Amino acid sequence: MNVAVVKTGGGRAVSDLFASAEGRLPGSPGVAAVRREAFETYERLGLPHRRIEEWKYTDLRALVGEVLPLAVSPDAAAMKRAAEAVKTHAIAGARKLVLVDGVFAADLSDVKALASEVSLMTLRETLDKDAGLLKTESTDAVIALNAAMATDGVVLSIADGAHLSAPIQVIHVATASSASSFSRSQLVVGKGVRATIVESFIAAGAKAYQVNDAVIVTVGDGADLAHIRLMDDAPDAVNVTSHFVTVGANVKLNFFNMTTGAAVSRLQGFIRLAGEGSELSANGVNLLQKTEHGDTTLVVDHAVPNCVSRETFRAVIDDRAHSVFQGRIIVRPDAQKTDGKMMTRALLLSDEAEADNKPELEIFADDVSCGHGATAGALDESLLFYLKARGLPEKQAQALLIQAFVGEAIEQIADDQLREHVIGIAERWLERRS
Repeated sequence: MNVAVVKTGGGRAVSDLFASAEGRLPGSPGVAAVRREAFETYERLGLPHRRIEEWKYTDLRALVGEVLPLAVSPDAAAMKRAAEAVKTHAIAGARKLVLVDGVFAADLSDVKALASEVSLMTLRETLDKDAGLLKTESTDAVIALNAAMATDGVVLSIADGAHLSAPIQVIHVATASSASSFSRSQLVVGKGVRATIVESFIAAGAKAYQVNDAVIVTVGDGADLAHIRLMDDAPDAVNVTSHFVTVGANVKLNFFNMTTGAAVSRLQGFIRLAGEGSELSANGVNLLQKTEHGDTTLVVDHAVPNCVSRETFRAVIDDRAHSVFQGRIIVRPDAQKTDGKMMTRALLLSDEAEADNKPELEIFADDVSCGHGATAGALDESLLFYLKARGLPEKQAQALLIQAFVGEAIEQIADDQLREHVIGIAERWLERRS
């Protein structure tokens, strides 16, 4: 039987996009060959749709339809808008690394301040020599498209034993409307390192844009890493981010994600615990309203014995918004003494709000302690009545209960200043809702 692959209009648009952008994508001729191979993988698969199990609840063919043209390099006006947005969203005391429409902006970044503590390169610089950062074993279409189209990113390496004096904040700024950006970054954390990395996604006047980002993280033995992601894109934007994390032995990794923007967003994380004695704390909050769609998909792979993972995710969903949580814990045959727990809760603030929670366990060892749970429901009417009876307006009473609901996930952020910063983002979302 001969099977013909029929391209949709969106597929043709992406083919035209790659053909027009190929000549200005960075990299040597060898890199160009890798890009073409990645794009061929994407062409074969197309945009993910509901018949693909991992994308069952986030059908990009229906939600997005097509990929927008690649954003042009930011001009002086775009850089000025980006600089103003960075001032608003920068975390006090953090060292900034800024990407504008997927391109590293050295003038807006604290390059000199970081030089004494980390090794910094851009993706463009690494692709002049090697295509290694574009290669992955994944067959996911979105990841393949990122490899084909990645324009820039930051490549950070933290030497063994380093204790960073301040957090590093990577700020992704969108200034181009009706355009797409593709970035890919790498973080190599040495043995015994103590560091905090914050990623922020923001808009500077841009509307209806698309972001496709990938981050590759390697954490050395004995390191203590906090990785915080704050997604506050424009209300009509699309953001799909893929994380690949490999964890060494005796590591403490604290990951946190908060989504408060974008019409369609998806964070898909693949965390492999490859060294014994490591502890993973993965937490997140989705705050969604109107018709926003927020998807958190996380795969934690216990590849070795004696590791602990804890996952706590909360979603607050208003109007006709849709929250998705897909969490999978895999325990390999040799990963005895694994301790893995996962809990997701959704709070529905309207009758039309929707939450899809799909926790999964795949256990191939017999001496383990693993469990998962999922709940969805409305605000507790008795607690709401109690607060209103003491003179609080309904919206203020709801806000207090919502803050308490998401607090369990936010409290996992160890740094006091960062935790207060995240609480402030949640409070501003509640103010907008009011």
